[in-house]
Amino acid sequence: MTSAIAVIIILLSLFFGLFILLRPGLAIELQRRFYEKINWKIEPVSTTKEIRNTKIMGLFVVIFCIVIALVYFLR
Repeated sequence: MTSAIAVIIILLSLFFGLFILLRPGLAIELQRRFYEKINWKIEPVSTTKEIRNTKIMGLFVVIFCIVIALVYFLR
């Protein structure tokens, strides 16, 4: 994989993780709308817990992207 492609993938993943971390309500709503289009209805049992878990997932993605970037570029 070329460095340019790696940088693009890392930046897109980092952006996605930050979006999930900073806007968990919107991320959940986009997921809900997507599933409605394919004839599924989803609702969280507890909105508070779902937002907390979504933020944690976004933080994990951000940290993972940073670690992968460090490993890739410092090798």
